[in-house]
Amino acid sequence: MLLNQSATRMRILYAILACVLVVCIVIATSVGPAGIGWNHTLSALLRAIPGVESLLAEHLAPVTPAQSGLILGVRLPRVILAALTGAGLSIAGAVMQGVFANSLAEPGVTGVSAGAAVGAVFVIVFGGVYLPPWFLTLTAFLGALAATVAVQLLAGIRGSHGATLLLVGIAINALLGAVVSATIANADSSDKAQGAMFWLNGDLSAASWRDVSVMVIPLIFGSLLLLFLSPELNLLTLGDAQATSTGVNTQLMRHLLLGLAALVTAAAVSVTGIISFVGLVVPHICRLLFGANHRRILPLSLLLGAIFLVLADLVARLLLHPVVLQTGTVTAFIGAPVLLYLVARRAR
Repeated sequence: MLLNQSATRMRILYAILACVLVVCIVIATSVGPAGIGWNHTLSALLRAIPGVESLLAEHLAPVTPAQSGLILGVRLPRVILAALTGAGLSIAGAVMQGVFANSLAEPGVTGVSAGAAVGAVFVIVFGGVYLPPWFLTLTAFLGALAATVAVQLLAGIRGSHGATLLLVGIAINALLGAVVSATIANADSSDKAQGAMFWLNGDLSAASWRDVSVMVIPLIFGSLLLLFLSPELNLLTLGDAQATSTGVNTQLMRHLLLGLAALVTAAAVSVTGIISFVGLVVPHICRLLFGANHRRILPLSLLLGAIFLVLADLVARLLLHPVVLQTGTVTAFIGAPVLLYLVARRAR
């Protein structure tokens, strides 16, 4: 009976957070230099859904073609990209914290972000002007996956314990960070170096539907599989002996979970650049508030991460208007103090 009540309360919480996310998306899409009321924004969004306009035509606010183009073509892809990226980074962070049994682990710990950075920075600094726009995204994605594979293979030489994976990931991060620094230092123009630094800090200002289409399939596919594997992640947190006694292949499961988390992270950072602290702070807060059950932590991290990054991107657009901050800068401004507080709380 108590289990049923607890499950019902969690479903209600998921529904509430999903509604909050929808409201945040509408608000974020409404706000900008060209003032468009939320009712016109909601009307434009509903009109874009096939069949809705004919059913609710008399109840929808009028929307001009210019307003519709701004909402659907400029603002909405940026907001959707922020929601998807926040969700992906948060669920990946929650998985890595569980696999490593370390609540301060985050998506970049296995070298995935550093691998993406190497691929992107190489294209920005040494690539020609004739390269298509999607080439940078593809290179960053492949770099992220290559770094993840390298970590998995090197860790497998000495066994796939969480500590081994963590140490190998730190070493790969340091190596790839040095490669990125050397590449930027040897850029033949300040514009290329500035462009590389801009990408490294994470930004959503140039988001388009093409960016969303590039990352949405691997991100959703990886996230759904991680949600499905949350019971196995719970068993891993009990220790290898306990997990093995229940029939779980701990080595295979650990690599599978980290591989899927890396896939989700790679899909996000290859489009947006490196956005820090989302995958660290959001899952940590979920763990503090709702316990260590990953059947709860993963969906909560997904929803709260999407809400957090949508609001952080909104702050980036509005805080110093007309100056637009990078989204990664805002998440660092918010995440760093929260992390310091969490560390101090743990020390006490």
